[in-house]
Amino acid sequence: MTTSDHKKMLKQLKAKPAVMKKYLKHNEPKDRSCGINKFKCGRCGRTGAHIKQYGLHLCRQCFREIATKLGFKKYN
Repeated sequence: MTTSDHKKMLKQLKAKPAVMKKYLKHNEPKDRSCGINKFKCGRCGRTGAHIKQYGLHLCRQCFREIATKLGFKKYN
């Protein structure tokens, strides 16, 4: 199950409020206090390879795409 998968089922369960309540209780993702899933990319939502230095909150793929726009230079 991915980080946003549990919300897809809510459309089907709107007609059954008791079943929906039980479903949310057991399948809603919990708030993380540590680990790889605590931080998400602000641009695409990925959880892995997260750069939070300087308050960026981007994954490495998004950082590569917009690094020059942010003012970072690539040194060889």
